Amino acid sequence: MQTTVIRKIVPTDNEQVAKLVRYVFEELGVPKVGTAYADKELDTMYEAFSAIPNADYYVIEENGVVIGGAGIAPLANHEGNVCELQKMYFLPKARGRGLGKKLIETCLHQAKAYGFESCYLETMPYMKAAQALYKKNGFDYLDSAMGCTGHTSCPVYMLKKL
Repeated sequence: MQTTVIRKIVPTDNEQVAKLVRYVFEELGVPKVGTAYADKELDTMYEAFSAIPNADYYVIEENGVVIGGAGIAPLANHEGNVCELQKMYFLPKARGRGLGKKLIETCLHQAKAYGFESCYLETMPYMKAAQALYKKNGFDYLDSAMGCTGHTSCPVYMLKKL
């Protein structure tokens, strides 16, 4: 029997999360420069999110294996009460099972609890399934970036009012 849970990241998840994100980038041929792949905190996600007030990273664990993850944190270099949905990636076996919807709901619930007014995200133009998931969950397209995340290779911007 499969046991699938969404929970906050713990230190022992760091290696699995970093491998998961890198796997997805390599699988999809996503640029490594100007994306989450190049983020310095990728190997220490627990510590990175723990160091930021009003930030959390969640993993989806199935039978002891991390198969997906996403987090929220205040939007970098932005004046205003906006968080960013960050580093949302899934292994192939996690896709198409409704786990993305559940993970977004978990993140947005926590964002509201922290008092954020909106949630921003950036993605790639060819990640159509991800964009469809975001649209279904109330995100709308923006014409330009908000803040400055450092992800210069992600030219699709979306925002949801909370």
